[in-house]
Amino acid sequence: METNNSNAKSLLNHASTLNLHTGNLVNRSRLKKKCPSSPSEELQDCVRGTLSEWFNTTPPITDKDLPETLDCSIPQTTEAITPEEREELKVSVKLFLCESDQSAIKEAVDLACVTLGVSQLDSVIIAPPSLPDGEVQTLAHLQPCWEELEALVRSHKIAAIGTSDLDKDLLEQLYNWAQVKPSSNQVNLASCCVMPPDLTAFAKEFDIQLLTHNDPKELMSASSFQEAVQESTKQLQVEDWRLDWVLRYSIIVKSRGIIKAKGYLVHARKNSQ
Repeated sequence: METNNSNAKSLLNHASTLNLHTGNLVNRSRLKKKCPSSPSEELQDCVRGTLSEWFNTTPPITDKDLPETLDCSIPQTTEAITPEEREELKVSVKLFLCESDQSAIKEAVDLACVTLGVSQLDSVIIAPPSLPDGEVQTLAHLQPCWEELEALVRSHKIAAIGTSDLDKDLLEQLYNWAQVKPSSNQVNLASCCVMPPDLTAFAKEFDIQLLTHNDPKELMSASSFQEAVQESTKQLQVEDWRLDWVLRYSIIVKSRGIIKAKGYLVHARKNSQ
């Protein structure tokens, strides 16, 4: 175990980027022992468990072989989609941006396609980064992200794009401005027990699907991420690592409406010294 700890320390001290894939949570027995109380708890549990397992199964590495990018995944829990079954499956994604860097959107979509073995995601819902206290979300905040998503629709990387937590006025502004219209808008039922009638009427008129979710505004804070990394690597100092984005995917069998697979991709970066 000591070797694995020092191995983990060497790898994380040298690397500047971390990509983590939890694998298919439907099949991961450690998550069946207890049901997470929230999406945030589920994600923190996944980061901790995946890193622990990965570091414990990674053979010792010499200093000259240390990679800049760590790709942490557990091969036996990852299931790529085969070409034969692709038509039967719907791949849905929600992308949580932690930094306001829209180039992360293409990076996340590309990584999801490679990881899941597909050339296109059926739908992507964007959750923009949290704004400082007192700031209100405006169309100007959404436009850079949306333009990036539109480019990915035009290049056939994504079939449909959606939004999260927009009220009727902001959804209408986005709809009128956008070249590729939003196909869905997620509403957090913690903030409203019943769908607002004006939002429902607008969505119905313009064929926008209203979905519900229970994700917090910030899926994972910087401190929660650092805590999960620290717990899985023991005495390591992790304050200089920051979370860039989190992508949650689900793969649904269209004909039966059942979830075949779900999981998270997490991308983190070390602050420049």
